Amino acid sequence: MAATPAPPQAPPKPTWDPRRPEPPFPWLRPTIRIRLTLLYGGMFLIAGILLLSIIYLLAAQALRTGNQPLFKIIDFNSLKVFSHDCPGVNNGNLSLDEFNAAISACTDHQRQVALDSLLSRSLLALLGLAVIAFAFGYAMAGRVLAPLGRITRTARAVAGSDLSRRIVLDGPDDELKELADTFDDMLERLQRAFTAQQRFVGNASHELRTPLAINRTLLEVHLSDPNAPMELQQLGKTLLATNERSEQLVEGLLLLARSDNQIVERKPVDLAEVASQAIDQVRGEAEAKGVEIRGERRPAVVQGNGVLLERIALNLVQNAVRYNVAEGGWVEVTTDTERGQAVLVVTNTGPVVPAYEVDNLFEPFRRLRTERTGSDKGVGLGLSIVRSVARAHGGHIAAQPREGGGLVMRVTLPI
Repeated sequence: MAATPAPPQAPPKPTWDPRRPEPPFPWLRPTIRIRLTLLYGGMFLIAGILLLSIIYLLAAQALRTGNQPLFKIIDFNSLKVFSHDCPGVNNGNLSLDEFNAAISACTDHQRQVALDSLLSRSLLALLGLAVIAFAFGYAMAGRVLAPLGRITRTARAVAGSDLSRRIVLDGPDDELKELADTFDDMLERLQRAFTAQQRFVGNASHELRTPLAINRTLLEVHLSDPNAPMELQQLGKTLLATNERSEQLVEGLLLLARSDNQIVERKPVDLAEVASQAIDQVRGEAEAKGVEIRGERRPAVVQGNGVLLERIALNLVQNAVRYNVAEGGWVEVTTDTERGQAVLVVTNTGPVVPAYEVDNLFEPFRRLRTERTGSDKGVGLGLSIVRSVARAHGGHIAAQPREGGGLVMRVTLPI
């Protein structure tokens, strides 16, 4: 008789719980609210005790001064008296009513002097305690908020592309430590994501460089044949130049990705020369569409990567030619220096662009009133690449609708 199979067991439960374990007594956790309550409550209590003590001592001194006898009897038989504080009673010819009135006035004066002295000394004591309280409160607030400064400095270092920084905050298990630990976990995940992205870009660039290198070798072999027709040699030279430019572009994009969107190796590049090279590449397409390219290009030398900067000018000029009017269109390309910055401006005629659509043009795969597929005007990555390259060089690009149709693209780069 066959044995009955055992029922399937439930899968094991995970041993790691991403949620933070709850303490046995959560109300005993030294939170910032409890610590600040205890700190400032204790400060107010100590300040109140000190102020009451000072007022008590001052009041005791005032009472002791006010209890001194106002006069002394010199001769008991003739009722002669002498007083330093009430000189009006030293006259022996005073009647009893006048004597009592003088004593009463002197008593009121002494009481007022004691009250004024108590008030002035109390104000001085309060002022001194206020200065001490503000200084102590400032020091304690700085001590409590010191972790926030540490978190801010780490966040600023991370914003400068240093994902290896961590806060590693020690101290009580309060809200600030929880915030710092969460921030460290986020930085750890970001660093892993960026490392994986850079590894992927490196592998992809290697896969791109391999067929380009094969194409270059095949073209060079065919060009080395002396019996090849002149037309074939001319075509081979054109394809070889295009292949070489593609290799340079792949190398430039790889450099941009490896440097974490920052250009490490910088060389002097003239934007006027870059714009002229871009115009030469697009001139044939512009003549076929009947678009005139004009503009004055003055020298504007920046520090950067020449291939990537040429890609900025080429993408802008290509877009300006392709998104233009059917007849009588023009593209104006100018370069100049303004306020210590190099400026490249590409202006074109074309369809009217609503102002609310300008920002969307810089998003990947976005084009103006065209479908994402089935267009001969590109894949919609040109302006997004232009923005990324401009940011990598420490600059920015701004687009503005032109009156009558078209756009004004303005790229600003630091010199």
